[in-house]
Amino acid sequence: MFTGRVIARLLACFLALSPVAARAVTELQLWHSLDGANGALVARIAEEFNASQSGYRVVTIYKGPYAETINGGIAAYRAGAAPHILQVFEVGNGTMAAAIGAVKPVSEVMAAAGRTIAPDAFLPVIATNYLARDGSMLSLPFNISAMVMWINLDRYEGAGLDPHHLPETWPQVFEAARALQRAEPSRCALSTAWPTWAHIEQLSAWHGRPIATRSNGLDGFDVELVFNKPFQVRHLQNIVDLSREGAFRYAGRTNRGEALFASGECALFLTSSSLYGTIAAQDRFRWTIRPMPYYPDVVDTPRNAVLGGGSLYVMQGKTTQDYEGVAAFLDFVLSFPAQALLYRNTGYVPVTKAALADAEASGFYARHPMLRVAVDAITRHPPTRDTAGIRLGNMLQIRDLWAEEIEAALAGTKTPQHALDDAVARGDAVLRLFQRRTAR
Repeated sequence: MFTGRVIARLLACFLALSPVAARAVTELQLWHSLDGANGALVARIAEEFNASQSGYRVVTIYKGPYAETINGGIAAYRAGAAPHILQVFEVGNGTMAAAIGAVKPVSEVMAAAGRTIAPDAFLPVIATNYLARDGSMLSLPFNISAMVMWINLDRYEGAGLDPHHLPETWPQVFEAARALQRAEPSRCALSTAWPTWAHIEQLSAWHGRPIATRSNGLDGFDVELVFNKPFQVRHLQNIVDLSREGAFRYAGRTNRGEALFASGECALFLTSSSLYGTIAAQDRFRWTIRPMPYYPDVVDTPRNAVLGGGSLYVMQGKTTQDYEGVAAFLDFVLSFPAQALLYRNTGYVPVTKAALADAEASGFYARHPMLRVAVDAITRHPPTRDTAGIRLGNMLQIRDLWAEEIEAALAGTKTPQHALDDAVARGDAVLRLFQRRTAR
C-alpha cells in the first residue's frame, strides 16, 4: 500500500507534468483579408511572435475580401463573438472611426499595457489616416500600399514602343495604349483595378485636388463631395474615349482584374503595389513598376498618393489579459523583424520612420528600386489637407455608387459630367444619412 506521503508525492509529480498546471496560453484571433503570398506572410509574422514568447498565441484567420471581413467583424461584435484584432482596409476607416462602442483605440490598449505608440513615429501621411479625434492612434497601420503603374515590358516593346522611355504622363499613357491596341487588337492594352480608387480618389490627390470638404473627411463627418469638377470630368472623358476605341478595358469594381496583368493579357495596369508578391513569384514576362501618371498641364510634379492597404483595429469586449497580449503583438508588428518581413517580400511599405531608415541604411531600395516607387508615392511631398487621406462614412456603399456612375459613362448612358454629378449627389445622400446616425 502507498503511504499518504507517497501518494502526495505522486500527485505532485502528476500535477507538475499535467498541462493543466502550466499557465494556459491565451489565444488571440486576428481576422484578415490577405490571401496568397501576402496571407502567408501574415501567418509567418504571427508564428514568429508566437515563438518569441510563451504567454500568447495569435491565430490568423482569412475571412475573405476586405468588404466581407469588415462586415463579418462588425456582425461578430454585435453577436458577442468579435475577434481580438480586425484588419480593415482604408475604405472602412470612416465606418470604424464612428464605431466608438465596438473599437478600442490602439493608443489606449498600448498605454494600459505600459507600452507607447506615438503618431510621430510613423511616416507623415500614414499617421494622419489612423488618428482618433484627440490625435491619438485609433488603429495600427499594417499593410500599407500605394497605387502604381505596372508595365509588361515584353508587350510594350512588341508594340514598337521604347522600353527605355516609359510613359510618365496620362497623355503618354493614352498614346502607348493606342499603340498597344493597334499592335494586338484582341488583347487588353490598358486597365485599372479599383476604378473609383484609381479614377477619382488617387487621380484627385495625385494632382492636389480635394475629393471632399473637411480634409476629405479627416476633420469630421459633416462633409460634401467635390470631385465633379472640370479636371475629373476631363479625365473620365479620356477614359471613355479610350474605351470606345478598344484601348481601355474595364476590369470590374475591385482588384479581381489584376489577373489580367498577371496573366500577360493586359500590358498597362494601375493597381496597388501589393501585387508585387504575386508577380515576383512568376516568370511569365519582363515587367516593371512606375509611378502613377499625371497631367503635366495640371501640376508640374505629382503631389502624394492616398494610402491603400489596411490597418489593425482592436475590438472591444475582451479581458485585460487579452489586451496585454494584443499590445505585445502590436508592438511586435512595429518591430524590425516584422517590418522587414513586410517590406522585403511584398509591395507594402515600411510604416515607421525607423523601419524606412533601416531599409535605406541596408541598401534595400538601392537593390530593389521598383519597390521604392510605392514609398516615393506617399512620401514625395508633405501631405496637405487634400492629400492626407480619406475618411468617409459608409464608403463601401459610396464606392459602389461611384462605380455605377463610372460604368454608366463607359456604357454611354450618361456623359462624364452627368455621371460625376450623380456620383457626388448620391454619395452626399449616403453621407448625410451616416452623419445623422452617428450624431444620435
